[in-house]
Amino acid sequence: MRPKIFIDGEHGTTGLQIRTRMAGRTDVELLSIPEAERRNAALREDMLNGADVAILCLPDDAAKEAVAMVAGNNSVRLIDTSTAHRVHPDWAYGFAEMDPEQRGRIAGARCVANPGCYPTGAIGLIRPLRMAGLLPEDYPVTVNAVSGYTGGGKQMIAQMEDAAHPEHIDAPHFLYGLTLKHKHVPEMQTHGLLSRTPLFSPSVGRFPQGMIVQVPLHLADLSGNASLGTIHAALADHYAGQDVVEVVALKDSAQLARIDAVELADTDRMKLFVFGTAGAAHVNLVALLDNLGKGASGAAVQNMDLMLNG
Repeated sequence: MRPKIFIDGEHGTTGLQIRTRMAGRTDVELLSIPEAERRNAALREDMLNGADVAILCLPDDAAKEAVAMVAGNNSVRLIDTSTAHRVHPDWAYGFAEMDPEQRGRIAGARCVANPGCYPTGAIGLIRPLRMAGLLPEDYPVTVNAVSGYTGGGKQMIAQMEDAAHPEHIDAPHFLYGLTLKHKHVPEMQTHGLLSRTPLFSPSVGRFPQGMIVQVPLHLADLSGNASLGTIHAALADHYAGQDVVEVVALKDSAQLARIDAVELADTDRMKLFVFGTAGAAHVNLVALLDNLGKGASGAAVQNMDLMLNG
């Protein structure tokens, strides 16, 4: 019998992307609520409890409500794409490449918290250096990032694309999270293995999908004789053999004149770069991904496959 998958919130941006990625698959059965019935609480609860895996593509409060609906049904496994459970100790964090044991944790978990798009890039750069002993846990990490506007969901998509929208945004690029209290900071700190809260400055560009995350570092404040080469080697060793995360060779990075945020749009991959000059005092670590791919829907499907197939 094919496992039953229910996408709670399938008509939102992340849910629609998950459905697109699963179109044509014959190894699973997709349960679905018609859009006209999406506010039918009883039908929703039935679908949740009838699924083998429920993928929650909902705001935080609605995700918590969905979890409560299946609290006594251990046959239902959950993937939550909201922020609600990303630092919860009882939920596996759904970044399979984060460390060597993470795939096994996800495969064996009942509850998996899908990472945020920005934290996927930031943690992907930071955690390997923490595990290698190069980045002190109290380093004053700064994370600067730009995302495609689909990361803001249907509301921001309408604001960016509909000139008649009452809150239309016509800027080519804008900065937000100005209070430095963005909801993704806790998971960056927790899963980045940092004791000090990172400073996170997010922004949005006028392109639908894509993302650049930057983490600049002062080499003199790192540990273990850190250099351009040792930092790159730590990342390359950490992700060796992975088919989703690619660490770009130093010689290839050195030939680049720019990084385009949309390069990996419509893919579920992530590229990591180490930029700098041999002997210089600084490096800039860069993650390139699709905010809806490895940063959201693609990761959710990857986690579902791990939960179903190990």
